[in-house]
Amino acid sequence: MAEPVVRIPDAKVALSTASVYPESTATAFEIAARLGYDGVEVMVWTDPVSQDIEALRRLSDYHQIPILAVHAPCLLITQRVWSTDPWVKLQRARTAAEKLGASTVVVHPPFRWQRQYARDFVAGIWRMANETDVRFAVENMYPWRYRDREMLAYAPDWDVTKDDYRHFTIDLSHAATSRTDALGMVDRMGDRLGHVHLADGKGSAKDEHLVPGRGSQPCAELLERLALSGFDGHVVIEVNTRRAMSSAEREADLAEALAFTRLHLASSLKVPRP
Repeated sequence: MAEPVVRIPDAKVALSTASVYPESTATAFEIAARLGYDGVEVMVWTDPVSQDIEALRRLSDYHQIPILAVHAPCLLITQRVWSTDPWVKLQRARTAAEKLGASTVVVHPPFRWQRQYARDFVAGIWRMANETDVRFAVENMYPWRYRDREMLAYAPDWDVTKDDYRHFTIDLSHAATSRTDALGMVDRMGDRLGHVHLADGKGSAKDEHLVPGRGSQPCAELLERLALSGFDGHVVIEVNTRRAMSSAEREADLAEALAFTRLHLASSLKVPRP
């Protein structure tokens, strides 16, 4: 005889501070603690608090919510945050992660016009990964599209599985935008999948970051697969709540995303009765 049991993996569910935009980094800590998230991922961007290690430490201590990951400033709007040198940005992200007790630095592949950085990127990420216990998890991106035109904006490639990295981040909203089979990409990442950005999408040319379950991506299937595989990385809710009409509506979206994630991370297994 076998009875169904619920198996919950060691993966923690974190809230990206980007998920509360246009509200502040500090607000993200408050919401994450109130809703019962396991931690936060700090998106380093133009908010001065996101760039300040001591301010982040005080927020973490005050709300009793750990910082599980640091997202390096890789966006167009953060080109001057923490230096204009992309390697300095990554070094500062690693230092922040080490000082704050975060296990992961999330990094995007370079923009194609960052030629020298792109040329040295794969070897440089390996070098930095060898210097620390912090995971450098390189995130899948997508081609930029306008009408019928497509521009390859990232190098060596937006599909990071085409290159050799120690750890990957899978972002399901980016998979939707690139019109990629997300589970196929996860298969290619294999045991090097170290981090998950959970958000949904419908395949728009714009990166949507919908609440999981509101698009066409296999969010539930991925979470169930992680539960069965014993995934030990972090699952980070990174959704767009800019259209929320109030703080209460934003919080409701983030509560729904957390409930969805926890539900599908709890996988029913058949085990022999003792």
